[in-house]
Amino acid sequence: MTIGIVIVTFRCRDLALAALRSIEAHVPGLLATTVVVDNASFDGTVDAIRAAFPAVTVIEHRRNLGFAAAVNRGLEALPAADVICLLNPDAELLDDGIFAAADYLAANPEVGVLGGRILNPDGSIQPSARAFPSHRNALFNRHSLLTRLFPRNPWSRRYLLSDWDHNDIRSVDWVSGAFMLIHRRALAAVGIFDPAYFFSIEDVDFCRRVHNAGLDVRYFPGASVRHRVGGSSRRAVYRAMAGHHRGMWRYYRKHFRGNPLLHVITAAGIALRFGLHAISYALRAGRARLLGREPS
Repeated sequence: MTIGIVIVTFRCRDLALAALRSIEAHVPGLLATTVVVDNASFDGTVDAIRAAFPAVTVIEHRRNLGFAAAVNRGLEALPAADVICLLNPDAELLDDGIFAAADYLAANPEVGVLGGRILNPDGSIQPSARAFPSHRNALFNRHSLLTRLFPRNPWSRRYLLSDWDHNDIRSVDWVSGAFMLIHRRALAAVGIFDPAYFFSIEDVDFCRRVHNAGLDVRYFPGASVRHRVGGSSRRAVYRAMAGHHRGMWRYYRKHFRGNPLLHVITAAGIALRFGLHAISYALRAGRARLLGREPS
């Protein structure tokens, strides 16, 4: 089994270096099959990685192509890899479980994608394996105001799979691209990521296509990372926020057919969600600046 790793960077030099150091610490042999695709950072990320990790392949873009398109460049650079691991630059490997995950994919030909265990910085489980979004998830989403105000509501819990301890291998609808392992058979069946998703939701779309092709998507707790949510997008918060919500709308238009009124309501829900998020972040950022802190 040949394993490759793809990391997409955008103005996150220190985080990317930490991610690469975690590869060096736990799976050093994979540095030679690690590809970093930089989306026009212009902050020293490319030079720093080339200096510190000469074995790593770096692809430098002069403009930001978006996450999905950058992932595709990384996939193209690893034509011989049987398994490709997508790793966010704000995530760090906690073990060598990538090898166990690759072995699992080799032994289970009905599986196309695995998602590893993703932990928050405090060690708690991040809800990285979820059900496919429905129309109501325009409002009851992981970061939605309604989920924050009413975290135990049944719609959010059903979407986030909150009532499961995440300690066993399990078939799920989709897994986060922050730490996703893709077998070559999945790419052969569905092709590469949809580049029309600029930032976010491309992982949901890819997993849905994998399911539609007759392959399974599973959560695999035997490989773990620590992930700082938003660490790689903090330099372009509003652009990332807008990209996420545009991705939500593209997903609904692409995969749902039926009642036009329901689409209008969903679009309004997504727009409302974006507005509430933008206002909430602006208020938090203003308060943080008054206190001399970095906005979160």
